[in-house]
Amino acid sequence: MKTFVLPHTDLTAPVVVAGMMRIRDLSEDAIRKLVDAELEQGIRFFDHADVYGGAPHACEQRFAQALQLTPSQRESMVLQTKCGIVRTARGVYYDFSADHIVESVEGSLRALRTDYLDILLLHRPDTLVEPDEVAYAFDQLEASGKVRYFGVSNHTPGQIELLKTAVAQPLVVDQMQLSITHSPLIAQGLAANMAGQQQSVSRDLGLLDYARAQGVTLQAWSPFQRGDAYGVFLGNPQNAILNGVLFRLAKEYDVTPMGVATAWITRHPAHMQVVLGTTRPDRVREVARGADLNLTRAEWYELFETAGHIVP
Repeated sequence: MKTFVLPHTDLTAPVVVAGMMRIRDLSEDAIRKLVDAELEQGIRFFDHADVYGGAPHACEQRFAQALQLTPSQRESMVLQTKCGIVRTARGVYYDFSADHIVESVEGSLRALRTDYLDILLLHRPDTLVEPDEVAYAFDQLEASGKVRYFGVSNHTPGQIELLKTAVAQPLVVDQMQLSITHSPLIAQGLAANMAGQQQSVSRDLGLLDYARAQGVTLQAWSPFQRGDAYGVFLGNPQNAILNGVLFRLAKEYDVTPMGVATAWITRHPAHMQVVLGTTRPDRVREVARGADLNLTRAEWYELFETAGHIVP
């Protein structure tokens, strides 16, 4: 598994992150087998959120209960979680107040049975955010040793810059939706000067180039989703041409189409991480093999174009 040092940190990170969003209904034995498969492939980076699993901290609790980590095992892992989404009977809202951030972290620490988090992300932008409140919470959590590093999820460059008016710590991660078929993050920059094309519309305000310039690591969630109501693109008749290329390259490189789809993301020089949300050990192995594949430029652009994007 390819690794890199996460900018602004001392963490060695794999290019694949193990997403724990779907483990709530797995047996403890199944969770252990899943995590064992991830560790065997060099994936020691685990992504959580306080809202995963329906009830607050449900998936975090299942993870810790199943693994019963020793101090040395915990030390060998990177544990990342997210906060800021609040679900109630009346609906969903976002809360980046200092009280909520600190309360959520305390809940995550109890659920994960650990004294510290390696990375805390703000889950979705809170338009009512007060940067001073976020800064106060981050300072408290850093000073107490409860959180080592901080980041965001689904944020634009402007939203990150707003936080930075008060937050002293570097924001080291931004987790965004990205796949071959759902890639406005990349596609807009290739069609920026093309009038009348949907691809030329900026939807994230130049996040890819901003992240590279600022040393913000992008984490790609839903890496195999079409980005619409039709589910995954792998094997989907709506993406027949793309799947033909995926199968051809998979055969040439002795990997699976899922592995090639992973390689399309990890090939990018931005050093993006793929957040893998599977609960199946066999898919972990497929993705791990693909993550180490170095596609040529011609192959990368062929996949991009057959996914429906414009290559001018």
